[in-house]
Amino acid sequence: MSTNPAPARRHPPHVYRRRRLMVLLGLVAVIVAIVLIIVRPGASQGDEPDAAAQGTPSATPRATDPATPPPTVIPTEPAEADGDRCKEGALLVEAVTDKSVYEAGEQPALSVTITNIGKNVCVINAGTKAQVFTITSGTEVYWLSTDCQVDPVDAEVSLTPGTPISSSVPIVWDRTRSSVDTCQGPREAVPAGGASYHLAVTVDGFASEATKQFQLY
Repeated sequence: MSTNPAPARRHPPHVYRRRRLMVLLGLVAVIVAIVLIIVRPGASQGDEPDAAAQGTPSATPRATDPATPPPTVIPTEPAEADGDRCKEGALLVEAVTDKSVYEAGEQPALSVTITNIGKNVCVINAGTKAQVFTITSGTEVYWLSTDCQVDPVDAEVSLTPGTPISSSVPIVWDRTRSSVDTCQGPREAVPAGGASYHLAVTVDGFASEATKQFQLY
């Protein structure tokens, strides 16, 4: 008996072609998977994580809000300013109240706004010593701010054309009649129930052109 091994059986050609095709398909599948991982089909620029999410600062600078200029107010402390005095007709003085109608128990807050309507910078004394608030009803004067004024001050203010200044602290009227004889004692309450009053203001000799009307209930 022969001891030589039998020769390996050769398969038909179509078997080898099938095996090569399977290897080729496997290789193509691996390549497609790699491409899908890299390209990420369906993704857009909007799908990319933003710089803030990645912890990287944005390259676009953020606009900063413009600084709000501080309000221009009439000084309550003595102050001096250099310049020519304001001339007649150069200022607009306006009497101001915080409301037009006051219910029972509400006290009006009185203030003033001054605007340089001229062409040049000018100076006035806008301190409390130069301010006079007057409340009238009909022809009768019910209250004057100067009757019992405490610690008035001079405050020279330089006024720029077109830039109004206003009272920093309004005067609160307690709805009573004023007189220099009642500064330390009780005062008579003024009529209410819908009574109409008018506020006029003078600053350094410049008077408000119109009064501010309001009602008390």
